[in-house]
Amino acid sequence: MKDSIRHLIQQALTRLTAEGVLPEGLTPTIQVENTRDKTHGDFASNIAMMLAKPAGMKPRDLAQKLIEALPADASISQVEIAGPGFLNFFQNSAALAERLDAALVDPHLCVSKTGPVQRVVVDLSSPNLAKEMHVGHLRSTIIGDAVARVLEFLGDEVIRQNHVGDWGTQFGMLLAYLEENPAAAESELSDLEQFYRAAKQRFDDSAAFAERARELVVKLQAGDTDCLRLWTRFNEISLSHCQKVYDRLNVKLTPADVKGESAYNAELGEIVASLKTKGLLSESNGAQCVFLDEFKNAEGNPLPVIVQKAGGGYLYATTDLASMRYRSQQLHADRALYFVDQRQALHFQMAFEVAHRAGFVHSGMQLEHMGFGTMNGADGRPFKTRDGGTVKLVDLLDEAEQRAYSLVKEKNPDLDEAELRSIARAVGIGAVKYADLSKHRTSDYSFNFEQMLSFEGNTAPYLLYAYTRVASVFRKLGTGMEGLAGTIQLDAEQEQALGAKLAQFAEVLNGVGEKGVPHLLCSYLYDLAGLFSSFYEHCPILTAESETVKQSRLRLAALTGKTLKQGLELLGLETLERM
Repeated sequence: MKDSIRHLIQQALTRLTAEGVLPEGLTPTIQVENTRDKTHGDFASNIAMMLAKPAGMKPRDLAQKLIEALPADASISQVEIAGPGFLNFFQNSAALAERLDAALVDPHLCVSKTGPVQRVVVDLSSPNLAKEMHVGHLRSTIIGDAVARVLEFLGDEVIRQNHVGDWGTQFGMLLAYLEENPAAAESELSDLEQFYRAAKQRFDDSAAFAERARELVVKLQAGDTDCLRLWTRFNEISLSHCQKVYDRLNVKLTPADVKGESAYNAELGEIVASLKTKGLLSESNGAQCVFLDEFKNAEGNPLPVIVQKAGGGYLYATTDLASMRYRSQQLHADRALYFVDQRQALHFQMAFEVAHRAGFVHSGMQLEHMGFGTMNGADGRPFKTRDGGTVKLVDLLDEAEQRAYSLVKEKNPDLDEAELRSIARAVGIGAVKYADLSKHRTSDYSFNFEQMLSFEGNTAPYLLYAYTRVASVFRKLGTGMEGLAGTIQLDAEQEQALGAKLAQFAEVLNGVGEKGVPHLLCSYLYDLAGLFSSFYEHCPILTAESETVKQSRLRLAALTGKTLKQGLELLGLETLERM
């Protein structure tokens, strides 16, 4: 609705400019906000106050001119001037009810993208295959997954890219250890951390082993058949560990989405040569660099993007440039989103600039770093085990499920074991994911099991329970949410508030897709659940005063249920019919 009102205001501005009321060349950002006090309208804009000075008019006088210039729209019943010059818009309840009825019977809930449909690459997760996935991989994986799901729902063609760390000097050490212990590989690789530590220990203790590891790095990079065979086997086993975590997290990542660092190895020399041909390369202490004037150090000197070390080795920047070129020229992406730690912001700003200058990506391609903060412990420091080690992601999920199992069993002691485990999985995994997704992407947050498993507040258990509450209405009725009779009528205050919130679903999803911030969807679903609770309390459904009102409220309940379910699924949460 906000977008519709912005469009109406823009039409009015265009008309007033043509009539000479407003000067030419004004390009204001038209702000439309929800009003808190619905007696003064549903939406408000301060556009008259913003443009009063350039128009040479009093804000209220300009507001009146704008009202007179606004095109008629069936979804708006009235526009009033408030205070110093706000424009307050009142929704037409009948038109809103028609929109809600249409959404109820549409499999897509009448959601569409406001901008052009695009081909979008989403770079997410990207674990290092030398080690097991740890809590540091959680945010990239689930935030990237949620945004990718939303973009797909909006109509974009999404290509997931799991840019795993599967190349580099540490693999010589791991291959040497795998070569020494081929029979024990399957059992030892069940714990990648232990395997890595054992290989590192051999590397530190044995000069012969260390020399063999270095030899294997050279042979691997030269394409030696035996080295590639061992390396491929190691990666297969390591990726199988990752896939189990992805499946458990209900993340849409598959082995087909893996496009690791190794995939670009053969192109790195070409990337450096191309930069040299384009006159972008400079030598600094033997290293090949691109210097960018807009990025300077504390002394005011340009910072380098190093693409080749003095010894001939390549860096992350080189591989990233090769992947950007591939995503532009081979995948033909319009947009590429990188869900990588916020601390890499400068690296990506500089790499994006080099990619554009070198022509590795087409001029219209959007390269966006979707940085995120850190997940901390209760002490506000990065999340660690009690002995200061890295927390395995699988161990975190195990504990979440066990805590959820105890909680659900306490509330539902009569449920059979299989259902208890099923509910505990959905609640436990959902709680971990939602606690993360509900925070602003760029913020750090403290991990707290007690808070995230609470049935009160903006948590997964609360929202999952809110959906089961809607589902229980239809269980009592003995029917589903499809094929309901009648039409929606928005008479009671609670019906109007719930209806207005339901109509905002498309706008919220477009915001998530544009900015890469799933917390907007979390906040929306939390507000929606609260409004449904108020509606449920004040507006009897199954005991409504008439059949017409009953059918209207059933339809409102059904649309709420479908919206909650769809929203939770877009966040990657599994919904439950009862809990």
